[in-house]
Amino acid sequence: MPKHHALLSASASRRWLNCTPSAVLESHEPDTSSPFAEEGTRAHALAEKKLKAWIKSNRKTHFKADDGEMQECTDGYRDYVIEIFNGEKKKTPDAELLIEQKLDFSRWVPDGFGTGDAVIIGDDTLHIIDFKYGKGVKVSAEDNSQMLLYAAGALDVFGALYDFDKITTHIYQPRIGNVSESTITVSALEEWLDTTVKPKADLASKGDGDQRPGDWCRFCKVRAKCKARADFDIEAVKASGFDTDPNLLNKEDIESILPMLDELQSWIKDLSQYALDQALQGVHYKGFKVVEGRSNRKVVDDKGLIDALHKMGYEDDMIMTKPKLQTITALEKAVGKKMFTGIAMPYIEKPKGKPTLVPESDKRPEYSSAEDDFADDLQ
Repeated sequence: MPKHHALLSASASRRWLNCTPSAVLESHEPDTSSPFAEEGTRAHALAEKKLKAWIKSNRKTHFKADDGEMQECTDGYRDYVIEIFNGEKKKTPDAELLIEQKLDFSRWVPDGFGTGDAVIIGDDTLHIIDFKYGKGVKVSAEDNSQMLLYAAGALDVFGALYDFDKITTHIYQPRIGNVSESTITVSALEEWLDTTVKPKADLASKGDGDQRPGDWCRFCKVRAKCKARADFDIEAVKASGFDTDPNLLNKEDIESILPMLDELQSWIKDLSQYALDQALQGVHYKGFKVVEGRSNRKVVDDKGLIDALHKMGYEDDMIMTKPKLQTITALEKAVGKKMFTGIAMPYIEKPKGKPTLVPESDKRPEYSSAEDDFADDLQ
């Protein structure tokens, strides 16, 4: 795996090809991760081990996975790659299978490189296979710029050694049952690289060109504070007109708004989260403050609470909805709120609510983190 990220990465290519300044704008933002991304990294590592073990011994070897689903998905990916490779070997006895192959496409994209999960090279066809463990977004191989840039990197290295004239890209996304493939000729790929990718990559590497909002904003690091996106969404609503009735939206007005709702909701959510994150770092927004959000009480020791209630004479038919305890609200009603509070206090906790950005008129006190609580002691 590469130790540093390319400014113009293949995985973000759909974004910088459509919004050329985005790569430079994003480059000033910190990298973040998530449990889903970390899970995907582990799945990729496992899939790599399985394929390399098969290449070495020509036998299917199992390695420890996080769970049964990951084991099944990585087995399926391995088998899919092997099937394509064996098919190529029937036509090209010296066909090659390369795993986690570094692919350099810097001939068209400044400092452009990436890593192909599986690359299969035969005399007439080059295969680029990408393993997608995520299930949030369905990925298609059709017109997939990430896969085409990987193909460009493979073409640059192996094009002179093999006489393939077409390239097939594959997406294997097992958790949502998605297997997608698309074929392009070498000449069509080269034309796309020369006429579309190279000029846009030159702009993107310098942060030039126009910001252009679209569905490629989804994973952009600056999507919450992008002024072009804000202007686009606000102007889209204004452009709807609503001049048919000065007082009420009619059917046609609503029809013009409906296509915008997903993007507007996404933008509002992104901007709200960004403002909250900034407020927690000390940025003050006039008229707003951070407070502790609401949270629900929860029983942290079911057995202890059951035993305590039994000792006070409360039987299972009053406190249980087999095989579980009743809810706290139901128990308060059955036992009596004051009595229940006295019995249950050691076995119940109310977690600290998540911070929330609200108007200053909100009666809740300003939020303090655990670090704030101990600040005086630390001093």
